[in-house]
Amino acid sequence: MREGWEGWDEYAPFYDWENARTLGRRDVPFWRRVASRANGPVLELGSGTGRVTVPLAKAGVNIVGVDRSAAMLDRSAEASRSIFRSAEASRSTMSIAFVRADIRALPFADAAFPMVIAPYGILQSLIRPNDLTATLASVARVVARGGLFGIDLVPDVPNWREYRDRVQLRGRNGGAHLTLVESVSQDRRRSLTTFEQRYIERRGRETREHRFELTFRTLTVPQMTRRLERAGFAVESVLGDYRGRSWDARADVWIILAKRV
Repeated sequence: MREGWEGWDEYAPFYDWENARTLGRRDVPFWRRVASRANGPVLELGSGTGRVTVPLAKAGVNIVGVDRSAAMLDRSAEASRSIFRSAEASRSTMSIAFVRADIRALPFADAAFPMVIAPYGILQSLIRPNDLTATLASVARVVARGGLFGIDLVPDVPNWREYRDRVQLRGRNGGAHLTLVESVSQDRRRSLTTFEQRYIERRGRETREHRFELTFRTLTVPQMTRRLERAGFAVESVLGDYRGRSWDARADVWIILAKRV
């Protein structure tokens, strides 16, 4: 079986372009509200290009983003530098750092954070049961007792129909024209969904094709709740959207807020 982190370096140049056309930033205000309650630094798992990290820092949250992909972290570092350059007056209040590491073995001291967040399905990239077990144990170690662990899951991933070579998105990205051609396959026995991505990049007369795969493993809310409880967390609330609506099986998102006991 491939590793869950594979494909993310190749995805980095296209991640923000695609997400601006799908998710956008509609989850950012939610995480800003949650993170503003932290009495101390917040750790974000799978911070990627800084899509969530940078706006939270700009809002005054003391935040550390951790990601395994060097290509993603290069982009997040540039995004944070641009914020500092354009917000001179806020420079003294902003605190942001990025660390390259594996979320299954977080390189931080015990109880270092009062809050850990895992936005937009990052835990679904843990495609083996042991990967999730290791990550939850690692988070339980670095979050202080009584601290909060916030998880956002993407419920529609396992419901995608299988298809081949479907054009999903087209548009401009800087000086290039991009076309996303996608194929989807399901391994329902292992609860895995694999997206084969082909980005066709056209610049004038030059055409390049970028290929990679992303694989996700999806657990139900009850399954994730049981895993959290075994790792030393007590679930406080389960939400069904970014406005705080209660969760049900038809919800657009699955948000779990759990306290370290």
